Amino acid sequence: MNEMKTSPAADAQADTRLGAFLALNHLPAPAEGMVSLEAYWEALPWEEREASGFSLEKLAADFRDFLARAESEGDSCNSFGQAPAIEELIVLRGHDKNGQPEQFDLTFRPGEVVCLVGPTGAGKSRFLADIECMAQGDTPTGRRVLINGQPPAGADRFSGESGLVAQITQNMNFIMDLTVAEFLLMHAESRALAEPGKTVERVLAAAVDMAGEPFNGQTQVTQLSGGQSRALMIADAAFLSPKPIVLIDEIENAGVDRQRALRLFVEKGKIVLLSTHDPILALSGDRRLVIRNGAVTDVIEPDPGEAEVRARLARLDAVVAGVRERLRTGGRVSPEDIAEAD
Repeated sequence: MNEMKTSPAADAQADTRLGAFLALNHLPAPAEGMVSLEAYWEALPWEEREASGFSLEKLAADFRDFLARAESEGDSCNSFGQAPAIEELIVLRGHDKNGQPEQFDLTFRPGEVVCLVGPTGAGKSRFLADIECMAQGDTPTGRRVLINGQPPAGADRFSGESGLVAQITQNMNFIMDLTVAEFLLMHAESRALAEPGKTVERVLAAAVDMAGEPFNGQTQVTQLSGGQSRALMIADAAFLSPKPIVLIDEIENAGVDRQRALRLFVEKGKIVLLSTHDPILALSGDRRLVIRNGAVTDVIEPDPGEAEVRARLARLDAVVAGVRERLRTGGRVSPEDIAEAD
């Protein structure tokens, strides 16, 4: 396999590209100065090679495609790895579990939060999955997804490097042996940011703020609690991921400040779709989709009355959170602790 070294400038660009390619495929960062994919693969522990699902030939073929796309898109440090701008995401109606047609075509735009509600098994996760895979009538629901009015390119459907969607779920675990700062710096450098260190500081501050449980850059990612892990991934997706669509599957029990998480994505201009059973979250979106029997059966926009209900529920939630924290730290509680709830 050919080495990619030609000059110091070319070395730096190749190093950046290889790092970006590996990060986007959830593979460890290469050693400093290593720009040969063959050398990288040989140095990778066999356990990680097995877990990756790649062979050297498949990895090399995907990397060639990645480089070709970067060249054709006029790769630069300012634009490298950026997802295409999305003005609207459209989901064309499919059918329910009995084959009956849905009633709605749906359009989502940057900065919107749309909540999915419905009983367990209704089809909320399937709706998110249709968007994640950019369905083209080839999933059980028959839905089709359009980007800016057009079917997505094949790379946007099937390639980890060019995907448009970031997903955050309750079940997120780290397996790499890095500190939080090392993990974030690896991601920031793979994006060829001008000042990766400052971005790492912003991501870490936002993550700690959302988690409520203190941790720092020297904490090992494998030692993070579930809430801390989710908070880190939310902040990472907001600040570092170029992907314009964020799908969140039930973060109400994830140990993060849910409202801060949503605000962060909105401020970054992401399209956010959130599956939830939490009444406060369900009332926090610009719209909510009611899903039954595998289909969207209603689209509801909150009114002033619902806004008042949400505010009152938020106050009650704060009271419950205070009691929970008192108990967690070994304290006692009294009727006065819930007086505001009355």
